[in-house]
Amino acid sequence: MKTKCIIVDDEPLARNVIKAHLKSFEDIEIVAECENAIDAEKAIRDNKVNLVFLDIEMPKITGFDLINSIKSDAKIIITTAYRNYAVKGYEYDIVDYLLKPISFDRFYRAINKYYKFAKASPIEVLEDASPSKNNTFIYLNSDKTIHKIYLIDILFVESFREYIKIHTSTKTVMTKLPISKIEEKLRENNFVRVHKSYIVSINKIEAFNSRTITINENEIPIGRTYKERVMQELKFDADLL
Repeated sequence: MKTKCIIVDDEPLARNVIKAHLKSFEDIEIVAECENAIDAEKAIRDNKVNLVFLDIEMPKITGFDLINSIKSDAKIIITTAYRNYAVKGYEYDIVDYLLKPISFDRFYRAINKYYKFAKASPIEVLEDASPSKNNTFIYLNSDKTIHKIYLIDILFVESFREYIKIHTSTKTVMTKLPISKIEEKLRENNFVRVHKSYIVSINKIEAFNSRTITINENEIPIGRTYKERVMQELKFDADLL
């Protein structure tokens, strides 16, 4: 399967340089070229983009604004003429920071970094080989240690920006992963997103009201925009609260 990428830069010459470099990588497909962040956001939304080559200083909306707004697991390689954004760039967990003019050698090293990022999946949902019920589990990579966690043991998931913490009745495991990524894995296993920072196991809910859910003596907030969906999942009439 090819890696789908987009190039986001308001300078045609800069886009042409990246296109020329990418001709050497047969497994990377350019699905869009964008002159601005608005077009880029649409391209990311309409295509299952894996990799974004992103300029920072663009009209109206900067590259950092785009990173903040997109809801995607696409990896970012920043391409810019300015050194002073490097520290801020790495705060966004980018793959690499390339300074223009970009040599092929430097570009090649950035692509190799991307391949390493892409292969290092921090989460996997698997079925246990045993015939017992509730045997679905996840592997989480935390601090170079692989943790096997059965979904039936998870109480709730808590988000801290780019990190999540998995709470079970016996332990907590923290890993670098967007909460949206694990939400995809848990949604079909009786979990519900109740807040921008929380996902809970429906089976573990002990009590709830219009504002909070109680699980194992933890009060978890219900976000205003999530309330209707939460009540639907709980099969409860929200007007009664």
